Amino acid sequence: MVNKVLGRMEALKGFIQIPVESRGELIGDLLTPCKTLVNDKPARLDTYGRLWSPSLKGKFPAGSLVEISKTEQGYQVKPAVTKHEGTVSTVEQIKETESDITFPTTIQGEKSDAEILPLSITQKPYFQAGQICIYNDDILTINDIQNGSIDLIMTSPPYDVDIKYENYDDSIPYDEYLEFTRKWLAKCYDLAKPDGRLCLNIPLDKNKGGQQSVCADITTIAKEVGWRYHSTVIWNEQNISRRTAWGSWMSASAPFVIAPVEVIVVLYKKTWEKTRKGKSDITRDEFIEWTNGVWNFSGESRSRIGHPSPFPVELPKRCMKLFSFVGDTVLDPFLGSGTTLIACLETNRAGIGVEINRNYCELAVRRLQRHGISYQKMLDETPQTSSLNMDKF
Repeated sequence: MVNKVLGRMEALKGFIQIPVESRGELIGDLLTPCKTLVNDKPARLDTYGRLWSPSLKGKFPAGSLVEISKTEQGYQVKPAVTKHEGTVSTVEQIKETESDITFPTTIQGEKSDAEILPLSITQKPYFQAGQICIYNDDILTINDIQNGSIDLIMTSPPYDVDIKYENYDDSIPYDEYLEFTRKWLAKCYDLAKPDGRLCLNIPLDKNKGGQQSVCADITTIAKEVGWRYHSTVIWNEQNISRRTAWGSWMSASAPFVIAPVEVIVVLYKKTWEKTRKGKSDITRDEFIEWTNGVWNFSGESRSRIGHPSPFPVELPKRCMKLFSFVGDTVLDPFLGSGTTLIACLETNRAGIGVEINRNYCELAVRRLQRHGISYQKMLDETPQTSSLNMDKF
C-alpha cells in the first residue's frame, strides 16, 4: 500500500504515476505495457510506472492524497485516511504548501531549454518523468526514499581535493571528510535492499593537502557501517594530465609516486547473489571485457558538461549492466550533472538522483532533456494510443 499526492495532470488525464521507490512493491518487473483493473474498471499499466484508467479522470481533485494498493484482480485507488486531532478523516485536498509541478505550455517553433522544462517545481521531487526522478535535497537528511528500496547505488562522491563546487567545501580537514563519508555511507546502507549493491567511484589516493590513502580509508569505513566488500575495478582514464611535481627530482630524498587512475569499489549489503531473478542486458563481449578489473576509457570534459567533476556515461552504464537487472532502481546520492540518470535511460533502469545544489539539478534536467526526454509529448499520450518504451524515452 502506497500513499501519493495527485498532481494536476494526473487528476486531469486519469493516470497515477507510481513513485519510483514503490515500483517494486506495486508493479514488480514490468517490461511491457499490460492491461489490468483499477477499482474493478478497465485500466492499463505502462513501462513508465503509470496506471491509466478512464474511470480515474476527474475522480479525485488535484492535490488529493490517495491510497494505492495491489489486489489479486488489479489495483484499488481510494482517498487516503489520516488521523487528525484524535479523529479519522478523509483527505480531500492538500493545500498550496503541497503544490504539484506546473507543466509548460506548447508553443510554436523550436523550443529552448527553458521552454521544455517544468516552469516551476515547488515540492519534491524537483523533476520526475517516467522512471527518472531528481530530488533537490541533502542525502544525509532526505526522507523521501524508502529504506530497503534501492537495487544499485552508483555514485562519485566529493573527493576532498579542493574541487570548486558551488555550495560544498571540498577542502575540509581529512578527518571531517571521513566522518561525512561515514554518515552518507550509513544512510545509503539503509536505503539499499538486502541484496543491494554499491559502486563507488573514488580516487586510489591523493596528495593534495597531504598524502592520503583515500580508497583504503573509505573502504574501511564502508565495511564498518555494514557494507561488505566484493571487488575493486581500476579505471584508467587515459586522459589525466601529466604531473610536473615529482617531489625530489631523480633523488631518493622524497619522491612522490601517484597512480594516474581512479577506482570503482564494489560493495554489497547482505548477500552478493541476487535473491530475485531478472533480465540481464549485458552482451557476451561486454561481460568478458568488463569482468576484467581494469577498465580503459577516457574521462569527461568539465567544460563540455559545465560541471567541475563529471564522469562519462560509460562508467555508470557499465556498472548498471554488470551489477543490476533491467528495470532495477538505481540511486545516485551525489547526482551532480545527471550522468547516472542518463545511463539509466540508456539501460532501462529506474533512476533516482539526489543533488543538494539547485543549479546542478537544473543542469541534470537539461542534459536529460537533450538526451531524448520529450516530457510534454509523453504526458499527452493516452493509454489507447501510447506505444512508449524506454528506447523512445
